[in-house]
Parts: sequence; structure tokens; C-alpha cells
Amino acid sequence: MTQKKRGLGFNPLLGLDQSTVDAVLNKDQTIQNTKQPNNSAGLIHLAVEKIVPNPFQPRTRFSELELNELSDSIRQHGVMQPVVVRQTVRGFELIAGERRWRASQRAGITEIPAIVRDLDDQQVAALALIENIQREELTAIEQARALARMRDQFSMDQTALATMISSSRSNVANLLRLLNLALGVQTMLEDGRLEMGHARALLPLPENMQQKTAEDVLKSQLSVRQTETLVKRLLADDTASSKSEDKDPDVSRLEAKLSDRLGATVQIKAKSGGKGHIVIEYGSLDILDGIVARLKAKE
Repeated sequence: MTQKKRGLGFNPLLGLDQSTVDAVLNKDQTIQNTKQPNNSAGLIHLAVEKIVPNPFQPRTRFSELELNELSDSIRQHGVMQPVVVRQTVRGFELIAGERRWRASQRAGITEIPAIVRDLDDQQVAALALIENIQREELTAIEQARALARMRDQFSMDQTALATMISSSRSNVANLLRLLNLALGVQTMLEDGRLEMGHARALLPLPENMQQKTAEDVLKSQLSVRQTETLVKRLLADDTASSKSEDKDPDVSRLEAKLSDRLGATVQIKAKSGGKGHIVIEYGSLDILDGIVARLKAKE
């Protein structure tokens, strides 16, 4: 999907002009003349210390190696693309370009080029999410948390969220479902140990089973299909175990006694009103003959 399509997807929804979108996505924003005059909509130079992080930043992890490499580049060549900020009571709040801001601090740069925009919280949150998605810098769980925050804080439904990021409603729904995973599994997904396909396969499991199963999946290096098969088996075993635990102890003892007497597995399935039926399992006609003989035998 091209950047243009994604931009067209969320501009009408949030009232953003194309120049703001282009600034955030760094389209044609390489610095040509760093001495342009200050103005409310154009390029200015800001003291690094006057810039504060974006509270809506969906990205929670920054690679130390990448920051150091960018810092070295900035030390040699300067900041080639401006950050985008808005003015608030806290200072100049970042909208886009947090890596450049962090790396500039490491490089000892005191001022960096910036574009100032007048945007509301919803627009800032949307742009921060879009920028990171387009750069493929967010994990699935980071995307899910950012979408959930926008859903809750700005009352956006899944259709609106999908339009905003130029995605399908089903993809948004699948991302949000990841937040139903146990926190430990979310961490495994966030740090890259677990892939999204594996994580989604774990969703049908109760939360108390997800962590152990995820660890087993990693240890055995299971594929997504194998993980799905494992989950189905665990659910079937859990259902059978629950049914066994719910059975009357007297009925269980009688089942064991009959099974021992007949030499075959016997299940007693009770119904309401004191009714029910008995199931006797056999593996061959010879075994069936033996069961019949035992039933006919005198005590």
C-alpha cells in the first residue's frame, strides 16, 4: 500500500491538510535552507531542551544500536529532516521525529529544525500512529494498544479506526483481540519472540493456560498450524477434565467397578429425573463376546 493511499484514508476523517501529513511522513522535507525565518506554520529552529515527548507515542522501544548510528550521522551531517511539533503549556510537544530528537541529544546538538503545526490531541495521536505504521516500526501489540487508546479516548469505532490507518475493519478487530492475551504473552509478542500468527492461535485458551502454552510453542518451535492443533487438543482435554470433575463421585466409583467387572470401559451418563444410560466400549467382536459372557455369568 502506498503512502498516498494511506494519507487519503485518514485526512478527511480527521480534518488534516496534506501539507501536515507530508511533514509528518517526511515527504520532500529534506533541509535545503536552515536559516528560514520563524513562522507558525513553517520551519523554525528549536532548542532541543524545549521539546518534550509525544504523550501519544505508540512506540515503547527504541533500538540503542539504531539510536547510536543515527546520532553519529547527525553529528557528521546534522539533522537532515525536521521534526514536527505543536506548542503546548508543556513546551513544544513532538508529533513526529522522536528518534531524531533523541539522537540529537546524544550527538550534543543544541538546536534542531522543526515544523510547528496547530493540531488537537486526536490528530496528534493519529499522526503518531500512522507515522510508525508506515515506517513499520511498531509491533502488533503496540499497534493494538494505540488503537485501543484512540477507541477509548476519542470514541472511535473499528470502522473509523480502519479508515484512519487505511486498513480493513477485520484487521483492526484482530489487532484489538491481541489485548485479550495474558500480559506475559503480550510481552513475548512485543519483544519479537512470538509472532502474531502464533499469538492469535492462543486466544481461544483461558488466560491461565496461555503463558505456559506460548513457552511450549517456542521451545518446540511449532508452526502456526501446529500451534492451532495444540490449542484444539488442550481445549478438548480441558473440557473432558471439567466434565470428569463435575461427575458425582458415586457414579465414578460405579463406572470403575463395572469397567473392572466387564473388562471394558464403561461410562454412565446421567440425565435429569434420575434417568440416564450406560455406554460400554469394545474394540472387537471377540471383546464384545467376552462382555456378553460376563453379563450372563452368575455372581
